[in-house]
Amino acid sequence: MTFGVLLGAAALAGWVDAVIGGGGLVLIPVLMSVTGMPSAAVLATNKVAAFTGTASAAVTMGRRVGIPRRTWGYAALAFVMSGCGALAVSLVEESVIRPLIIVLLLAVGLFVALKPSFGTETGLPRVTGRRVAAGAALAAAVGFYDGIFGPGTGMFLILGLTAVFSQAFLSSAAMAKVINTATNLGALTVFIAGGHVAWRLALALAVANVIGAQLGARTVLAGGSKLVRWALLVLVVVLCARLGWQEWGSVAKST
Repeated sequence: MTFGVLLGAAALAGWVDAVIGGGGLVLIPVLMSVTGMPSAAVLATNKVAAFTGTASAAVTMGRRVGIPRRTWGYAALAFVMSGCGALAVSLVEESVIRPLIIVLLLAVGLFVALKPSFGTETGLPRVTGRRVAAGAALAAAVGFYDGIFGPGTGMFLILGLTAVFSQAFLSSAAMAKVINTATNLGALTVFIAGGHVAWRLALALAVANVIGAQLGARTVLAGGSKLVRWALLVLVVVLCARLGWQEWGSVAKST
């Protein structure tokens, strides 16, 4: 029964990750409560599942939507920065990052809610030198963030790419899957080097995650940018609630 719960959580996490990102919000708490593994092992094992599922969703969406060439350069940069973030994770207090992310999430949610036209563009993306450079900065920043903290990585990529290139959410989602695959791999490389992965469990969860990710990718392709927009708003609410609860808990403990 315990194994079935883990597989179900991995499949659901894969679906969530493919639709908008944030599958770790599903799988990590289940791993922590069910397995009793150390935090590093939980994060590392989750990264194996997240990497395989996101990669499979990237392939499926890439075939249908298309992946611009510049995306691969962004992915390489994000891979390096994610690894750097994973190495630096012990140097940054989560309690310092959390309030900043809550404020950013609230701002993002209000912007998307109050501007219905955002992410519904149907023309060609606006690609200039400055926009390409801004995209590289976005990939580097989000890559480092994923390595050091992580929640909402896919969402931040989709929103950032949409804003930078003035393109539809669906196009940004396809690009984000490729870049997010690289950030997962960058952090995972560090975890593997540290010997933190519980491989037997991780590989089983990876299979379930891929199944969920394939279903999620097809959900996005069927629902289009409108579905992504609503999924973004839901994820903002969930993330704010989760991070706010953690912040309140840490403040309560300190007092």
